[in-house]
Amino acid sequence: MATTRGVLYVHTVPSALCPHVEWAAGGILGVPVKLDWTPQPAAQGTYRAELSWQAEAGTAAKLASALRGWQKLRFEVTEEPSNGAEGERYSFTPTLGVFHATTGVHGDIMVPEERLKAAMLKAASGEADLTEEVERLLGRPWDEELEPFRYAGDGAPVRWLHQVV
Repeated sequence: MATTRGVLYVHTVPSALCPHVEWAAGGILGVPVKLDWTPQPAAQGTYRAELSWQAEAGTAAKLASALRGWQKLRFEVTEEPSNGAEGERYSFTPTLGVFHATTGVHGDIMVPEERLKAAMLKAASGEADLTEEVERLLGRPWDEELEPFRYAGDGAPVRWLHQVV
């Protein structure tokens, strides 16, 4: 089984959900997780934390699945490419839901041909604007919503965890 590294960025979470996030991440990683929660200045009454991890490829998808749908939670999970697997990026906001992208070795988002063709068809039929569709494929709406929370976390502590494999 190929191993890789990644980071879970919890941008906003109410204090009552902090232990549940730790429990969910620990269940996926197979080790107890205790995060260093710091107040999130961009959203009064919420907290933020970062968790760097090393585990088998596909862990980012498992983390995103475990956390998605929790209202008032904003997060991102990244996973580096590994032997036989592309990298991944997941972003979640309560208003937009989940964004998923495949990433290359340099962190660039790679958009599959079929998704680009579908965006072009929607634009050609007048259903959508091509620029907006491409921006959505690249995750721009999620980036715009998460950006204030990313900056608020500059300088925050990061904890490394390694899954037992």
